[in-house]
Amino acid sequence: MKKEYDFSKGERGKFYRPDVELNFPVYLDPEIADFLRAFAGKKNTEVQKIVNDWLKRDIKFIKAAR
Repeated sequence: MKKEYDFSKGERGKFYRPDVELNFPVYLDPEIADFLRAFAGKKNTEVQKIVNDWLKRDIKFIKAAR
């Protein structure tokens, strides 16, 4: 790395987009990921859909238990 960097020609907020919705990564244990891939393959769907459906169901249970 350099000792100093010249940001004098930098532009603040150049890549800022206020309406951007970012997805965050979720890191699964290898055995969980393997299970989900196999399960999604058997159901002929995507892992993302399986995980979202399960999480939505769990959220309903949590809210009902309050």
